Amino acid sequence: MLSGILYPTSGQVLVGGFIPWERKNAFKQRFSIVMGQKNQLWWDLPASDSFYLNKCIFNIDDQQYIRTIEELSELLEVKDLMNVQVRRLSLGERMKMEILAALIHRPDILFLDEPTIGLDIVSQQKIRNFLRYYNEQKKTTIILTSHYMRDIEELCERAVIISQGQVVYDGMLSKINHLMGDKKVLTLKFTEDISIHQLTPFGKVRECKCREGILELPKEGLRKTMADILSCLPVEDFTVTEIPLEESIALIFKKEGAVL
Repeated sequence: MLSGILYPTSGQVLVGGFIPWERKNAFKQRFSIVMGQKNQLWWDLPASDSFYLNKCIFNIDDQQYIRTIEELSELLEVKDLMNVQVRRLSLGERMKMEILAALIHRPDILFLDEPTIGLDIVSQQKIRNFLRYYNEQKKTTIILTSHYMRDIEELCERAVIISQGQVVYDGMLSKINHLMGDKKVLTLKFTEDISIHQLTPFGKVRECKCREGILELPKEGLRKTMADILSCLPVEDFTVTEIPLEESIALIFKKEGAVL
């Protein structure tokens, strides 16, 4: 809808001062979109041919086009693949080419819909590293939709959570856990078997099996609780982490926490 592909049943929105579904040419010059499950590149042609087509569509100056292609192909590590048929590229390589094609006209706004879907871990990380770098260097606004929490955690400062068509959270990603009560997850390893009854006095027991236990604890008073655990139980090792982001978001959807 923000890109003008869908027409709303009601309401208004402005993107860069434009109403998206009016699809004015000036607006189309301002944004680009990459969908993880849809291709914009010609399947049987080298990616370079699709890039040149985009150059002509957006009327890009020759020198600017050359500089952009050289810069992005080097950053995305695809220089040696420019003349390979798209259908012969791996999924990760194709996604890099899709992103390159989307950035040829240097848009102010980049919409990304599941850009790492189906990619292996290494390819996912390379895509994230590039997007983070590009955002920092070019100041391009990136709007990301993803079911991969790692994408969101590594790339997004601001999060908008929509449930049943309503915005239930709009704010800093880092503050979601605070809204859920500022809790921590304490993972413990013991030198001998521990029962759940031994862990219960210290906090909410998430898991307890043999020599391992996981507790959910409030951030406030964590040090004292840790000291009590270490003095009472045979702890071999421990780690303290944040509540997983997906759990906090699930709580927001269920309206079990205070949502601002």
